[in-house]
Amino acid sequence: MHKTTVEIDEKLLSQAMEISGAKTKKKAIEIGLKELIKSMNRDQLKKELGTYDIDLSSEELEKMRKDE
Repeated sequence: MHKTTVEIDEKLLSQAMEISGAKTKKKAIEIGLKELIKSMNRDQLKKELGTYDIDLSSEELEKMRKDE
């Protein structure tokens, strides 16, 4: 890990700290970066998987859920 100096909007950082519950600026930034990575990975996975057509009625789907 190394030290990096950046200019960050104080209001934006304060909001991030409040919303995330982070006690430090560093923690708020780390949480934000982790969330960004998770979001981008999720979007990429959706893109790779695509969509599937499943020919099931809502009753059939409900029955399958109960049988699990």
